[in-house]
Amino acid sequence: MDTMAMVSTMLASQQGALQSNISATLIKQNADAEKSVVLTLLGAGQPSLANVGAGIGGNLNVTA
Repeated sequence: MDTMAMVSTMLASQQGALQSNISATLIKQNADAEKSVVLTLLGAGQPSLANVGAGIGGNLNVTA
């Protein structure tokens, strides 16, 4: 194998590793974004009103 072929092979290998790292990063970012959307749709993080008194947490009528 001549020198240029070895250099070309090494550069191609490095390029492949770089593309793999970029794709893994993008996949993780997409998964995190999807997780955020699902949690938002499910209402995660909102306080529960299960243990409060009657009338607390209801809608406020500002027209009256």
